[in-house]
Amino acid sequence: MLLLSTAKLAPVTTEPRPQEPAPPATLEDFLRGIEARAFRFAELGLRHREDALDAVQEAMLKMLAYRSHPASEWGPLFWSILRNKMTDMQRRGLFRLRWLLPGSTDKDGETVDWADDAPGPARRHDSREAWQQIHAALHALPARQREAFTLRVLEELDVADTARVMGCSEGSVKTHLSRAREALQKQLEDFR
Repeated sequence: MLLLSTAKLAPVTTEPRPQEPAPPATLEDFLRGIEARAFRFAELGLRHREDALDAVQEAMLKMLAYRSHPASEWGPLFWSILRNKMTDMQRRGLFRLRWLLPGSTDKDGETVDWADDAPGPARRHDSREAWQQIHAALHALPARQREAFTLRVLEELDVADTARVMGCSEGSVKTHLSRAREALQKQLEDFR
């Protein structure tokens, strides 16, 4: 079972997106809607569940200071804050120290499970297996390519917002994204 549509792995186009959804009415609605995606992004970057939860929580708390900004700015602003929090956590050494401990498991000693809450065990198994392969493919990407892919494809930010979040030029975002898509297509050929 493919968790990521192959259309999202297609080459970059310059065509405008069909009808953008309306921005959320309140900051709380925005944070509620972005919470799960932000956690996955942080967990991919930090590779530790508790650190990811802390980074997302801190980013959300910091976003409260920006509630007066227009709703159209909340997305890029939030991703910039979260990315900076993740960088701060890595610099403080929490990331490296946790990896010195044996195993990469949660506090109960089991691997983190990303499977759907699908009714059948066969579908859960297929989803878990597919996610593990996608997760492994994303982890195999260089950090900048993984960030570009996650922000552009999974979070659906435009090139300008992604460049602002990553702190690079729009051309660099396009290059990182193109290389990430190419690498993922090679690694995920079985899902076509």
